[in-house]
Amino acid sequence: MPIIVNLDVMMAKRKMSLNELSEKVELTLSNLSILKTGKAKAIRFSTLEAICLALDCQPGDILEFIEDK
Repeated sequence: MPIIVNLDVMMAKRKMSLNELSEKVELTLSNLSILKTGKAKAIRFSTLEAICLALDCQPGDILEFIEDK
């Protein structure tokens, strides 16, 4: 899949655990884990907004497009 999720990178930069982010964005650990591992097929804008607010970042810091070759 050409969309790469860099949630783990942003969490590391902000020194935030999955548990802490889960509490801040009010998502279950399992849903955040699915997103973090790149197994998610979609993300709601409201979820993306909550993550960006919690991590003080932009959507482009979390999502990256890499063209398949």
